[in-house]
Amino acid sequence: MSSPLKIGISVCLMPPDPKRSTAASKTLQYIEQSNAEWVDKGGGLPILIPTLGELPAKTDEYFDRYAAMLDGLVLHGGADVWPGHYGQEPLKPEWQGDAARDRYELGLLRSFVAAGKPVFGICRGMQLINVAYGGTLHQDIPSQIVGAANHRDRPLYENQFHGLTILPGTKLAALMPGVSTCKVNSIHHQCIAELAADFEVEAVSSEDGVIEAIRHRHIPYLAGVQWHPEFYSGLPDVLNDDLIRAEFFAHCRDVQLS
Repeated sequence: MSSPLKIGISVCLMPPDPKRSTAASKTLQYIEQSNAEWVDKGGGLPILIPTLGELPAKTDEYFDRYAAMLDGLVLHGGADVWPGHYGQEPLKPEWQGDAARDRYELGLLRSFVAAGKPVFGICRGMQLINVAYGGTLHQDIPSQIVGAANHRDRPLYENQFHGLTILPGTKLAALMPGVSTCKVNSIHHQCIAELAADFEVEAVSSEDGVIEAIRHRHIPYLAGVQWHPEFYSGLPDVLNDDLIRAEFFAHCRDVQLS
């Protein structure tokens, strides 16, 4: 019997904050519990990968050790990507993003891809993958896309939905036979603007064409979705993401057994 897949999960960073009641002087690293549950539900063993902070002399070696030990990587949602990483200045101060987390996750991404390990990006994770390979982002959908649908409602959070169109001829379409349109949750205000070279768009928002799923054409498994599969609600017409996770895990299993 094969051993459980060991799936790395990147962390969110909470910098020191004197207003915080717990460990106010420390940087905290965390994930939403649902990310661990999503990996566990598929039979994987979720393993958090903490960052060491700004240690450039050791960081690449550190990430390489995790990439060698684990079977796959999930880059999940959270703070905006720093516009400087795709050659822009923040259009507003509140869109500065999290450059420190970017550098950490970009390092993880490089190490896992170099090791031939599958990488799956969720929301911010998909955006960061696109930026890592030379693509750009819209810093704010309502401000930069005329007539865009509402992609984020803070009070509703994961209960905000919009239509999804899966593009024919893609691997995602083959994975979901008979499903061309459905609904997905939507918790973001940034999105892909210019798609990175060698990536294929696999799904878009039905209302406005915002890119919702991408996949690298040549790397065995480097893919991402804009919605949050870990928040699957089970509501009618909402996409069941189990097959997406199963495909990701199948690639992880192939690497584990190779």
